[in-house]
Amino acid sequence: AQLVESGGGLAQPGGSLRLSCASSGFSLNHYPVGWFRQAPGKKREGVACISDVAGVTVYSESVKGRFAASRDESEGTVILQLSALKPDDTARYYCATGGCGPTWTEEYEYSSWGQGTQVTVST
Repeated sequence: AQLVESGGGLAQPGGSLRLSCASSGFSLNHYPVGWFRQAPGKKREGVACISDVAGVTVYSESVKGRFAASRDESEGTVILQLSALKPDDTARYYCATGGCGPTWTEEYEYSSWGQGTQVTVST
C-alpha cells in the first residue's frame, strides 16, 4: 500500500499547517504511524509518532508542545497539526507505518513511506 501526505505549503513564522497521511489501500486506524522530516542537506529525522494503542503519541524535543499527532478515524487518516511554526521547521514531511517503540526515530522501524509534502516557513 502507498501512503500519501497532503497539507503542506507556505506558512509564516508563528503560523500553522495541518498535514494529513492517508493510505491508498487501507485505513490507518489500527496502524502506528510516524512522521519524519528532511531539510535540504540534512538527515531525515523523526518528529512524531502515534501508536496503535490508545493513541499514545511521542515527539522529538524540537517539536514537543508545538506539533500534535492525531487520528481522523472517520477518514482512516493520521493528522499532524503544526503550530507555532519556525523557519527551522522548513522541510519535506513524510509519514510512514510502523514504529512508535523505544527506537521510533529510526527509519528501519518503518515499512511503507509516502512521497512527502513540502512545508516552508518564511516571511
